[in-house]
Amino acid sequence: MPPFDVAIACDHAGFPLKSPLLAALEARGVAVLDLGTGGAERVDYPDFANLLAAALKDGRAARGILICGSGIGISMAANRFPWVRAALVHDALGARMSRLHNDANVIVFGSRMIGIDVAVDALETFLDTAFEGGRHARRVAMLSEPPLMNGPTYEGIAVP
Repeated sequence: MPPFDVAIACDHAGFPLKSPLLAALEARGVAVLDLGTGGAERVDYPDFANLLAAALKDGRAARGILICGSGIGISMAANRFPWVRAALVHDALGARMSRLHNDANVIVFGSRMIGIDVAVDALETFLDTAFEGGRHARRVAMLSEPPLMNGPTYEGIAVP
């Protein structure tokens, strides 16, 4: 079992949402690894996605939370790593489905796109929902090792 249940990281634009999420996690007794940023000074979101991906890979945390202004950039940065399944969510239903069908291990928020109460509700749903497995397990396994482009075909599909 990792020493932390959840790691959290954000850029400057995500910082305003980070404190309410940390408070919600603390109220639930969740052990949190805070990877920054610690304020509103401009920083680069890929750096924080990288820190969180490293924490997942080396076993310091079981799941992650990432926040930037839109949620798009930081989720793209995190999903470069094959062991990360980061899902940008906008409500509890998205959080639930990301866990049930996709076994997401990182929830991503856009602080400029979601209200605090909706984000807290989505986070709690994410933490409380287990992966359904079954028919979804094969698809999730396909995400772990991205296939490489080799020659004129891609997994049997002709590439123009």
